[in-house]
Amino acid sequence: MSVKADDSFWMRQAYNLALKAQALGEVPVGAVLVSAENQLLGRGWNQVLEKNDPSAHAEIIAIREAAAHIQNYRLLNTTLYVTLEPCCMCAGALVHSRIKRLVFATRDFKAGAAGSVHNLLQGYPLNHQVQVDEGYLQQDCALLLADFFKDRR
Repeated sequence: MSVKADDSFWMRQAYNLALKAQALGEVPVGAVLVSAENQLLGRGWNQVLEKNDPSAHAEIIAIREAAAHIQNYRLLNTTLYVTLEPCCMCAGALVHSRIKRLVFATRDFKAGAAGSVHNLLQGYPLNHQVQVDEGYLQQDCALLLADFFKDRR
């Protein structure tokens, strides 16, 4: 499979996890963390309400699961696929865990930390910079979020 096909496949997996979050009444965000060998290491969906934990974002859950899976807090040569641009907390976790690449579907113009509001993944003087790609399933993920918040209002 090509990188583009892999990106589409893994983003679809993240989208399916976002649907799981939505079914639980959570903000519909899903994430998967994949090795350089294209193996699933961790997955997560927003669970802040279910766990009463403000850090239970999809990205954090996927990172924790992957670190436990490989028994290492350094997640070198991995790619995180997430349906929404990470916030500052999640961007910090990407840097500290040394994730190589982030692929996100849609921007978060209120709290995004991968270029929309802040850029915590590629700025000087960080000791690690994350490659950022975006746009896979952008319309689907943006619509899912817009519909979720429209229903909440």
